[in-house]
Amino acid sequence: MFDLGWTELLLIGIVALIVVGPKDLPVLFRNVGIWVGKARGMAREFSRAMNDAADESGVKDVAKGLKAATNPVSSALDGVKSATRDMTKGLDPTKYTPDSETGKLAAERAESAKKIQAATARAAAERKAREAAEALAKAEEAEAALKAETPAAKREAGDSV
Repeated sequence: MFDLGWTELLLIGIVALIVVGPKDLPVLFRNVGIWVGKARGMAREFSRAMNDAADESGVKDVAKGLKAATNPVSSALDGVKSATRDMTKGLDPTKYTPDSETGKLAAERAESAKKIQAATARAAAERKAREAAEALAKAEEAEAALKAETPAAKREAGDSV
């Protein structure tokens, strides 16, 4: 804001220490902090008021129009993105009247989506259970092979070591 570096701040601090004195310096810094806080609050409130006034007067609509005029490809892509977002999120059957064709199709799509999600979840759970059973069987085979290779197991089988 004021473009002060560390050296300038250090110089201001030393001058303040000499002029004000070490006893009153914390009070001075506290008062400066309160004043800066009030100034920031006023600036924030002023900025908010300006944004509200701009919204009410339609400046943002004009800015959108200027953006569309200066970069038509970007504004067209924004329109496509918005339409796509509306299409994908617009499958909510509560948005449409239930008796209309659109409402019936939206309800059917929502029901189909739920069925697909349920079937996918079931298939994933079954796959995980199958993989766990296979892993357990392999672990038991490996343990059995380790037991068969131990010297005590070989002696029991009649082989000498």
